[in-house]
Amino acid sequence: MATKPSTLLTWLVLSTCSLIIFYSKLLPLYPSSKPSNTPSSSSPPPPCNLFNGNWVIDPNHRRPIYDETCPFHRNAWNCIRNQRDNMDRINSWKWVPDDCDLHEIDPFEFMSLMRDKRIGFIGDSLNENFLVSLLCILRVADMGAKKWKRKGAWRGAYFPKFNLTVAYHRAVLLAKYNQNIEEINGVKGVHRVDVDIPAKEWSEIGGFYDVLIFNTGHWWGYDKFPKDSPLVFYKGGTPIIPAPNMLEGLEIVLKNMVSYIEKEFPKTLKFWRLQSPRHFHGGDWNQNGSCLFNQPLQKFELDLWFDPSNNGVNKEARLINKLIIKAIEETSIELLDLSYLSEFRADAHPATWLGKKDAVSVWGQDCMHWCLPGVPDTWANVLWQLIRYRLGTR
Repeated sequence: MATKPSTLLTWLVLSTCSLIIFYSKLLPLYPSSKPSNTPSSSSPPPPCNLFNGNWVIDPNHRRPIYDETCPFHRNAWNCIRNQRDNMDRINSWKWVPDDCDLHEIDPFEFMSLMRDKRIGFIGDSLNENFLVSLLCILRVADMGAKKWKRKGAWRGAYFPKFNLTVAYHRAVLLAKYNQNIEEINGVKGVHRVDVDIPAKEWSEIGGFYDVLIFNTGHWWGYDKFPKDSPLVFYKGGTPIIPAPNMLEGLEIVLKNMVSYIEKEFPKTLKFWRLQSPRHFHGGDWNQNGSCLFNQPLQKFELDLWFDPSNNGVNKEARLINKLIIKAIEETSIELLDLSYLSEFRADAHPATWLGKKDAVSVWGQDCMHWCLPGVPDTWANVLWQLIRYRLGTR
């Protein structure tokens, strides 16, 4: 009879150990819904879809993390200084993903993770818009930030407390292009695009950056390159025949630039930001198009504005996104799909508040770029969450 309690005790101990081992193996599959405040290199939470969701009024709305005094502002986007209407309302909306939480970027945590690293934005002025937002956010954690322009960068900043560099390389087509004065195919003043050569503004960055964010698209239109001054596409130093049209040329450039990026930056964390949608209403930018809205669009309105089948003035984003998605399939470049969340925000552009007296009469309303503080700050939140996860899993 004395052996039974001992046997029972042994059985209980062994059973308990087995259960502990079993559940310890399951735990990584069920991460906490509240990620820790510091990134973990061992078991960060898996990524969720940050790109689908809705904008809601934030009941805990606070003032934006930066204001009009940020030295990295570009005047036309500094909507507080330019006294744009409803700026408090614009910044009271919060993007809420459908199946997870989007945490506001913590500039101290961000730069602690990115200490001794470098982040590069390459593309057109919408990536510059993105950069300015990020620079102003990060400056909160290092007021000694200095302007930085090296390696062909258009603009940027160095944060000495964290030895972090964040910069933008202006390469609107990504590929090399220049205006030819000689006649080609009977047309003078054409713009030559070498589809297989990256623009010099970023062709020599080598392995300088740890994170790269690419974009292109807003210059791929006949408003930038009209038919009397067209793009002519070259490969291997000779014209491509038959001559591609604008979107065909973009597709060729994307294929070649993606190939170059994969070859030249194999160890770099790479993102490709999908298009930032425009919100011209009643005409294009040079046709008295306007974006004087006080509210975001409703979900049912998005296709009316952006579906190419409706042939509206803002159809370019979805058209170009299809080409980008196809180009980076099965590569190490990650999609940074900020298009959908931005489509709602017709209310958040500089519009007529451009900081210069005659800007609207010359250039029309700006319904393409974004007020700062504003929507690009949400882009920064998304980018931060993805970087935080990706660097934590390396």
